[in-house]
Amino acid sequence: MREPGSVWRRFDFVLLGVVLVLTLYGIMMIASATRDAIDPDLINRVPDQITYAILGVVMLLVFALIDYRLLAGLSTWLYLVMIILLLLVIVLGVEGDAGAQRWLNIGIRIQPSEIAKILIIITLSTFLSSRYKEMDKFPTVIQSLIHLAIPAGLIFIQPNLGMTLVFFVIWGTINWAAGLRIKHIASLVGIVLLMLPIAFTQLQTYQLSRITTFLFPDSDPDARYNVDQALISIGSGGLFGKGYAAGSQNTGRFLRVRHTDFIFSVITHEFGMVGGLTVMGMIGLVLMRILRAARLASDPLGSMICYGVAGMIFFQTVVSIGMNLRLMPVTGLTLPFVSSGGTSLLFTMIGIGLVESVVIRRQRLKN
Repeated sequence: MREPGSVWRRFDFVLLGVVLVLTLYGIMMIASATRDAIDPDLINRVPDQITYAILGVVMLLVFALIDYRLLAGLSTWLYLVMIILLLLVIVLGVEGDAGAQRWLNIGIRIQPSEIAKILIIITLSTFLSSRYKEMDKFPTVIQSLIHLAIPAGLIFIQPNLGMTLVFFVIWGTINWAAGLRIKHIASLVGIVLLMLPIAFTQLQTYQLSRITTFLFPDSDPDARYNVDQALISIGSGGLFGKGYAAGSQNTGRFLRVRHTDFIFSVITHEFGMVGGLTVMGMIGLVLMRILRAARLASDPLGSMICYGVAGMIFFQTVVSIGMNLRLMPVTGLTLPFVSSGGTSLLFTMIGIGLVESVVIRRQRLKN
């Protein structure tokens, strides 16, 4: 039996502290990006983000106290809940930008794909933790791919290409942690190449436009407008920026969707390269603490859960910052803990709670 108080002695307060600082900084930047807004949706962004941040911290602590192995025991039910939620989006979903049907309205709007990315980490980690000694067999890899492909396919047809890619990154990260053999990678690449033409035929017009605009910037001046404004914002910020809520690109509304997709451009415009590197450094520290938890995990399940959460946060960070720098196509993925998005923030916090659960129950002989 664990001795009294041992839970909090083993708790990673450094990880929690950095997550809280990032979240508070995100609220501050959303407030700057939506200052003097007249659109009710934009006006409510800050109070909504605060509400979800408070709820997120509570849920982080709750999931930290729950033994992650108990969740593994509910893996089948969690998988069914995930599929049901994603099917409900198809039947009862609320349309958003560009006609994408990604939300459910249950009094508040929730995005089931954000819930699903945490559930897939739990269920896939559970699936592979009982089979990691069979990773030399290709059927095991295919079975894990099928496990992922069902929810990923439901997300793809919403349509939500960015989140679909997040799912496959989670799959790749957890499989690698489970011991994916190099000899199987060539076969997987072949499967991907065969599926790509089919996937491209299913893309929406706006999704294809984002890809072609990235590859051929001059093909659609209107589509590239916001990327150009993002680069202007970043470049004009210089070393220390224009000052909080003082950047003309932000206050002049030249930068669209600045509270979500292009929040990093607002940060670098107002706080310069120093501000941008600080945010990147803090997210890097979060990733380091998660990888530390994976190393200290007492079993393969805990390690895989941590790697899955790390893969999710890393990929979203790279894509979000990359599209601000015109290094990647615009996908709509949030910058973890910083961008406006209540469901995204809440379930990323729950992901951190799962990591804390692994840390608390780590091997006693390790520090």
